[in-house]
Order: sequence, then C-alpha cells, then structure tokens
Amino acid sequence: MKFIPHQYQEYAIQKIIDTPAAGLFLDMGLGKTVITLTALEELKNTYFDAGKILVIAPLRVAQDTWSRETAKWDHLQHITISKILGPRTQREKALKAEADVYVINRENVPWLVSMTGSKWPFDTVVIDELSSFKSSKSKRFRALRRVRPLMQRIIGLTGTPTPNGLHDLWAQLYLLDQGERLGRTITGYRDRYFTPGRRDGHIVYEWKQKNEAENRVYEKISDICVSMSAKDWLDLPERIERMVPVTLIASTRKKYEKLEKDLLLPFEDSDVTADTAAVLSNKLLQIANGAVYDENKDVQEVHHAKLDALEDLIEAANGRTILCFYTYKHDLSRIMKRFPEAKKLEGPEDIEAWNKGEIPLLLTHPASAGHGLNLQDGGHNIVWFGLTWSLELYQQANARLDRQGQKERVIIHHLVAENTLDETVSSRLADKTAGQDALLEAVKARIEKVKEG
Repeated sequence: MKFIPHQYQEYAIQKIIDTPAAGLFLDMGLGKTVITLTALEELKNTYFDAGKILVIAPLRVAQDTWSRETAKWDHLQHITISKILGPRTQREKALKAEADVYVINRENVPWLVSMTGSKWPFDTVVIDELSSFKSSKSKRFRALRRVRPLMQRIIGLTGTPTPNGLHDLWAQLYLLDQGERLGRTITGYRDRYFTPGRRDGHIVYEWKQKNEAENRVYEKISDICVSMSAKDWLDLPERIERMVPVTLIASTRKKYEKLEKDLLLPFEDSDVTADTAAVLSNKLLQIANGAVYDENKDVQEVHHAKLDALEDLIEAANGRTILCFYTYKHDLSRIMKRFPEAKKLEGPEDIEAWNKGEIPLLLTHPASAGHGLNLQDGGHNIVWFGLTWSLELYQQANARLDRQGQKERVIIHHLVAENTLDETVSSRLADKTAGQDALLEAVKARIEKVKEG
C-alpha cells in the first residue's frame, strides 16, 4: 500500500528527524507506528543518522504491530525486524541477528540492559507507550536510565502522558532529555511544581500542583514534545475509523475452518451445529469473538485474542474513556470478567456517570444504544468488540458519540479477526451495503469457496 501522509503526519515525521530526543503525544488512530517507521527509514537510509534501532513496546504490540506495519506499506517493506521475545535462548539469538529494527517487550528491558551493560548497542531507541515508564521507581525505568547516556536518539510515543496528573511526567521526560528540562531528580521536580497535600509526618501521600504549574511545565518541554490531538488537525476527517487486526492461533483457526466446512464443531460435552446460512454466520462471528453457544446453549470459550486486543486499546487510551459495543451475552460476561472496571449501560444513572467521565469502559449492545442516547460528553473512543450486519444499528450506535456537542474527533476501532467473516462484515459496513441480503450472500460465497477448496 502506498503511504500518502496527512499534513500532521508529515509534521510528526519531520519532528522526529529534526529532534534527537522527541516526545510525540498522539491520539489513538493517528498512525504513530507508520509515522515513526517512516522517520526511522529516512534517518537510517537518507540522512545516515541512525544505526542500530531498538523499539520497546507492550508485548502484543512488539509481537505483531511493528512487523505488520513494515509489511503493509510499500516504502517500508525492505525493513527487516528482529523480535527479542520469548525464552532467553530465543531472545539472545534475536539480539545477535542482523536486522534494521529490533523489537523488545518492556518487561525484558532490565534483562537487555544487564546483558549489554556498557556495550549497549542501540544508538536509536523508540519507546512505544512512553507513559508505561512514568514510575521512577520501576525496574524498567531504572534499567533504561542506566543506558540512556549511550543513546544518540530517543523517541517517546504515547496518547496521554499524564493520565493521573502532571506528576506522571517527570520520569518520561527524564528518559528523553536526562533531566535537562524538568530537573535531574523527582524531588526537585516536586519542589518546583507541587506542594505537599495529604501526609503522615514526613510521608506525603498526595502532591498538589502549584498555580500555573501546567503552563510552566508544558512551556519547558514544548521544544521537544508535540501534542497530536485529533481535534487540532483540521485536515482530518470528522471521524477516524480504523481496523484493529486480530490474529487467531492455529488451533482456533482449525476450529473456525471446521465449522465453516462441516457445519458441525464437536466439543467434549456437546456440539455446535449450523444448518442455515444465518445460523452459520452467527456461529462463525461468535468464534471470531472468542466464544460460541453449543447445542445446549452453554458457552464454549475458544480464544481470548479479542480480549487481549481490547486490553491493548485500553492501555493506549491512557485513562481516556471507551464506549465498547458487544454482540453476544458471552461477549459481555467475558469482557466484564477480564476488566472489572467495566460497566454495562443499564439506566439514566449510567449515562450521567459516563458523561461525567466516571466510567472508564462502558459496555452496551448496539440495539440498546440506538436513537436518543446522548453520550458525547463522556468520551470520543468507540470499540466494536464484535460487528453487526445491520448498517442501521451500526450507524445509530456510532452516533451516540459522533453527534452535535462532541468536542473531539471520534475514533472508531473495529476488532477484526483476520481471515474470518469479521472481514466481510467490516468491508460491507465500509461500503454501506451491510444487511440481511449481504449476510446471506457472504455466507453463500464462503460455503462455495470452502467446497471448491
């Protein structure tokens, strides 16, 4: 695919190139990975100003996202990636491999620092989700701090650097500029910008920002950090829609294909059967989501890949609220079990709490969030855990946030299981042809394709 950058992406790419220590605070959906890879490619091959490159990221992002993006875009496909993941022997092998970019999960940063020490080989480092280094007491921060002087370039990426207030910013900025702007110690930072609040003797439990602290801090860091809020860029569409690909492991893929081909999926205690196109569609979409009802109406859990993907989005949101649409009751129960902070939308009191920003993850069925619900004051991030064939339901559900009074660009994330019916539903919704006829046509086409195979 050819990459034609938006104006804000061109700006961000140039910012990385021009700034040896750059902090990019980007909203979800703005393309931070392709922005960073494009800048790195230019730094390495055009400016010859980057040698050995390391990307530090959350585990699932390290496993999939960076390599997927290099394969997706024409101008990046020559970039080779070595993933320093898995067992120690596998990590050591990946570290020694020849590659353009090395990717490691943040939990293994202390191991990498202990392995390399003063021979730290990476002159350029990208920290994907910089805010996960906000604690100056964490092992990952202390490890990276040791080798920071050995880096020539560093790029920090995050959606919101201060989800819990200005106090979170010091450690992140230290990794960028080694204390040049906000001070070399957290104690000095607190003294300059905070006053002690709740305390017990010498132990302070709460720090309160001084007047004008926020303006002073952001002025200090403005030369190396840039905020890329979607609402700030007028050339963006009114709404950002993005597909979040979800990969199914081989055993799950086998179950999906068996049901698709045989219309029967045996489990230990019962079977899942599908005797019509509509039923088959329903069952396949259930499996894509992670669980399926058997013939006894019991839930058979198949995988948790979409739950993992939702967890990544919650982390990337960095404290910002998410409205999540689910399809099946087992979706709801599994999401609520995985995320105890989630709340199902049930009544006016939930709407009020959401609009006050008091519910971090609000769950609702698209049929229950149709006409008339005003949720635009509570957030601007939507996640579709499972997709609907109903174009009307889809459009009406999105309009709960994407409506008059919304002050932010609405970002809609679709969790789409790769090589499943999810992709068909997603494409039909995109070209505005979803509905019952599309469902029947799609399933019929899939059955014929499977039979031919």
